[in-house]
Amino acid sequence: MAHALTRRRLLAAGAGTAAAAVVGGLTARELSRPRTGPDPAVPDTPAGDERLIRIAPGARGREVDFWTAVPEGYGDGRGLPVCLVLHGASATARDFPRFGFARFLTDAVRRGAPPFVLAGASGGRLSWRRSGDDDPQRMVREEVPTWCARRGFDTSRLAVWGWSMGGFGALLLAETYPGWLRAVAAFSPAVRPDDAVFAGAARLRGTPVGLWCGRQDNFLKDVRALARALPEPPARAAWADGRHNFAYWGTVIPDAFTLLGAALTPPRTA
Repeated sequence: MAHALTRRRLLAAGAGTAAAAVVGGLTARELSRPRTGPDPAVPDTPAGDERLIRIAPGARGREVDFWTAVPEGYGDGRGLPVCLVLHGASATARDFPRFGFARFLTDAVRRGAPPFVLAGASGGRLSWRRSGDDDPQRMVREEVPTWCARRGFDTSRLAVWGWSMGGFGALLLAETYPGWLRAVAAFSPAVRPDDAVFAGAARLRGTPVGLWCGRQDNFLKDVRALARALPEPPARAAWADGRHNFAYWGTVIPDAFTLLGAALTPPRTA
């Protein structure tokens, strides 16, 4: 199954011990350290329909926060496609309103990005992979789209966006289910050359990938290596001054939302 949106069009649109254990691309010590940093500079635009509820996914065996945001002016978002949001290790879905994601979304649409919905649930600190009976990746694959469909969102058109640990999880999700997602946007993904994302990179063929990372981020070398390891050139690969925090990530959200909106808009063709 092919994507109607080519990479060229997307490029135009986007202008041994517990202490040493590695989870995804992060060591246990790194995962335990607060990493979010300063909140992003949020656009002076209104949020649309933004909701945060508690819900009990079977895949996680516990209640989690589930958040959605619709751009202002689009009512309850019925009929809009969905970008799944995968948070980093130092955040949960409950932080999304504070980060201003709903306002970033409205701003992107007002600047010309095709409208879409953001939807994300708390996935713990497992790098969006299964641990025993706790399977946040299955929650995102099977349950979050069902919750979105109940709201009337168009779950036949899905993309994914994540940062840090969530960037790792977003890329891994696209590799695990090739062709399911229209695009992947990853900010400073916590990847390393010997991890599962690098091992499965060939499965990203046909899925537009956007990568962003700050030049002062410790992951920069590995993220750039991933860009070179992809089976096709990334739809977007941008390296600007910035560290591993939202002070930097907030500056590239507009670019990512433009890319995601363009990927979600055209109909998929056989």
